[in-house]
Amino acid sequence: MSNINNSTAQACNITYNLGVMPLVSVYSLVFIIGVPANLLTLCLSVLKIWRKNVLSVYLFTLSLSDLVYLGTIPQWIIYVKNQNRWTQSNTACQLTGFIFFNNLYISILLLCCISVDRCLVVLHPIEARWRRCRTTAVMVCIGIWLLVMVTHLPVFFLSGVKSSQAKNDSCFETFPMPLLVAKFNYARFCVGFCIPLLIMAITNLMIFRRIQDSLCLNSREKTKVKYLAIAVIVIFLVCFAPYHIILLSRAIVFSLYKDSCWFEQKIYMASTGFLCLCTVNSATNPILYMFSCESVRQELLRDLQCIRNSPTISRNSTVFSRNRSESCSLRNGQILGSSVIRMEHVTSENCPGID
Repeated sequence: MSNINNSTAQACNITYNLGVMPLVSVYSLVFIIGVPANLLTLCLSVLKIWRKNVLSVYLFTLSLSDLVYLGTIPQWIIYVKNQNRWTQSNTACQLTGFIFFNNLYISILLLCCISVDRCLVVLHPIEARWRRCRTTAVMVCIGIWLLVMVTHLPVFFLSGVKSSQAKNDSCFETFPMPLLVAKFNYARFCVGFCIPLLIMAITNLMIFRRIQDSLCLNSREKTKVKYLAIAVIVIFLVCFAPYHIILLSRAIVFSLYKDSCWFEQKIYMASTGFLCLCTVNSATNPILYMFSCESVRQELLRDLQCIRNSPTISRNSTVFSRNRSESCSLRNGQILGSSVIRMEHVTSENCPGID
C-alpha cells in the first residue's frame, strides 16, 4: 500500500516552499513561550498535588504532555525550513509524528476531563470534596495516555508515513492519504473532536448557569467567570476545529474521488497552517488554566516566598496555607439542617478562572 501511495503522490505536485517563514515564526514563538510556561506550570502543579489538589493532577499531565511535544518542535522547524524534506531516519519521522498526534488528543481529552471535573465540583461541591481523590485522577490520566498511544499505533506504524515525492522525502504527508488513514480520520473527527467538544460545551454551560443563579457573586465576578468559560471553548475551537475540519474534508474527498490530488493541492497551505495552529494550544494551556485566575498568581507568589523564607512549616500553618491557596472568588450557600453552610472558599478545582 505504501508503494502505491508513493507512486500516486508524485502526480500530486505539491508545492512545499510557500509560507515557510510564517510557519517557522509560529513554531518558534510556541517553543519560546511554551517551554518556560509549561515548566512553571509543572512546578506549581507539583506543589498543589502535594497539597492534595485533584485538579492539579490533570494540569500536571497536560503540561508534561505539552513539554514532551515541545521538545520535538525544533525538528519540525528544520523540516519546514528544508521545504518539507525529512533529513533524518524513518524511525525519527515516525517517533516525532507519533509524539505530535499523541499530544494533540491527550490535550483534548485532558481539557475535557478538566471541564467535567470542574463541573462536578461546582454543581456538587460538598459531595465532590469527599468523593474525588488524587488516585482516581492519576488513573484517569494514565488511562488517557495509554488509550491515545495504543489507538494511534496501527495508523502510524502500519501505514506509509514517509514518502518520496518528486525527490522530496516528506514525513507524514502522503498524497493522497493511505486508505487506513482516511478511515481513521473519520474516527478522529467524531471521537477525538466532536464528542469532547460536546462534553466541554455542556459542562461549561452548566457551570455558567450555576454561576448566573448564584447570589454570592457580584456582577464583576459573574462577568469574569462568563468570559473565562467562553475562552475555554473559543481556544479549543480555534486550535483544534480547523485542523479536524480539514481532516474530515480530505477523508470525504478521498472516499468520493478516485484521484483526489486536485483537492490536496488546493488545501495544502491551509492544511499545514491549521496543523501548525494546533501547536499553539501547547503555549496557551498554561496561560489559560494557571494564570487567568488572580488567586493562582497570588498563590505562586506565596509559594515562592514560602520556599525562600520558611523551609520548615508547621502542620497548622500548612493547613491554613492550603485553605488560602485553594480559595477562589466563587462562593456557594447550601442549607444543612437548620444551619447554612456558606463556602467562603471552594477548592481551586472549583475556580472557573483556573479552568
